[in-house]
Amino acid sequence: MRAIVSSAGLLTIGRGTFRAALGWGGMRADKHEGDGATPIGLLPLRKVLYRPDKLPAPACAVPVQALTPEDGWCDDPSHPGYNRPVRLPIRASAETLWRQDNVYDIIGILGWNDAPVIPRRGSAIFLHIARPDYAPTEGCVALSPSDLQRVLEIGLTEIVTLA
Repeated sequence: MRAIVSSAGLLTIGRGTFRAALGWGGMRADKHEGDGATPIGLLPLRKVLYRPDKLPAPACAVPVQALTPEDGWCDDPSHPGYNRPVRLPIRASAETLWRQDNVYDIIGILGWNDAPVIPRRGSAIFLHIARPDYAPTEGCVALSPSDLQRVLEIGLTEIVTLA
């Protein structure tokens, strides 16, 4: 099922509308690494990752995988693993997915710059848990924990982001 995300910070799926945090750089069709923007376009939900020490596997329409403390995501445009999952430690810049806060307790991997990967076009665009104050993200879409679980249960398979 498709969700629509507007620049007003709202995600709509079916009959439900949910508050969403977006990137601090706004929304951009010409997304590039480090701009803090949420990309505009069709973002398929590829997979959902979760913290098994904190939550049961979420119900969803896409494959689900448990995270481990060694899981990371490469954000180094010069590395062959750019915008792909990696095992930590790694000799490249990579985001740690097993975090101390709850922001990545559930991570939806969104299909941005992955077919094919183009260096510097942006990496690690996720659907994840928002901070309590809905502070802007680094370019991801973030929902409250209960809203994220609800959206996944509804059967989310793709997001369309609109400026």
